[in-house]
Amino acid sequence: MAYQMAPKAEQLSPYDPIEGEYRIRLDANESFLLPTEEDRKKLAQAAAEVALNRYPDPLARDLCTAFAKRYSIDPDLVTAGNGSDELISVILSTFLQKGEKVLTLSPDFSMYRFYTALTETPCIVLEKGEDFRIDVDVVLDTLQRENIRLLIFSNPCNPTSIGLEAVEVRRLLKGTDALVVLDEAYMDFWDQSLLPEVAEYDNLIILRTCSKAIGLAALRLGFAVANSRLTAVIRAAKSPYNVNAVTQEMARILLENKHYAEVYPDLLVASRDMLIAGLKKLESDGALQKVWDSCTNFAYIRLEGARWIFERLADNGIIVRCFGDHFLRITAGTQAENSELLASLRYLLRYRKEHPEAAE
Repeated sequence: MAYQMAPKAEQLSPYDPIEGEYRIRLDANESFLLPTEEDRKKLAQAAAEVALNRYPDPLARDLCTAFAKRYSIDPDLVTAGNGSDELISVILSTFLQKGEKVLTLSPDFSMYRFYTALTETPCIVLEKGEDFRIDVDVVLDTLQRENIRLLIFSNPCNPTSIGLEAVEVRRLLKGTDALVVLDEAYMDFWDQSLLPEVAEYDNLIILRTCSKAIGLAALRLGFAVANSRLTAVIRAAKSPYNVNAVTQEMARILLENKHYAEVYPDLLVASRDMLIAGLKKLESDGALQKVWDSCTNFAYIRLEGARWIFERLADNGIIVRCFGDHFLRITAGTQAENSELLASLRYLLRYRKEHPEAAE
């Protein structure tokens, strides 16, 4: 008798990152900054001294303490995860009973909906308006009308780069009894975090990552921060040894170094501002339809024939992220990378205008 696979498994499609070798990678919102030479030596030494025959600290206490100190919060409210993705999966599978609904927004991070598919959780998707801003009143109305038990969204938003100010997030939290999972992956580039007041809410979990401003995408490390009651549940639900010992030690070293908190974010924001300024020049010239002001380390732009531009940039060794045929998301890179991207984009837009048949 043949095995019959579960329908939800047959319908799965893996996350589709852009693979291949490119001279300039501006597609994944990674940091272009690397640890200093001195810190590289410390990282290598830390990795060499890890007892590979022993399981890691299940609660990653030293690591969580370093994270908490950096953001001036209580380490007892912090849970480390094998990337924010693991924590999203744990939260969605733990805090919902069968049949309870999740609300997410669109556009937003696609993996939220992916994990609801795995848990067979009904997921309502609320489309944002043309300006891509979150209307808190509309969200609150939807939460009540649809009897939503969990809301998850990114702030600032990936991919739009737009942020919802803290005063509006507070109004949202106080207006619902649903659990709100607030993904602050890009909040190191803005000043509207709710981390300092997370313990004041009984319905808030904040997600943070080391993959962006801290530049540790290769280590796959994220954190969930919540009040003590919610934190106890997250720690109970996660796998016992979820963050490996090498990651714990290497990340701790960089989190304890004030250089990465005080200098690196400013360098990344300066790069973003350079990129946005160049794109807005193209917008003012009529070559681009819209360039959004950014609260992140990337730019989001609207233009006709985005797919053609994306493909031509890739042909030239420059990779960005394409969303349909109208939007591109471009990570801020080094000054040289930004300059080459802008020059290539300017050339392609002019070429397409002069040769419209080429884009057909």
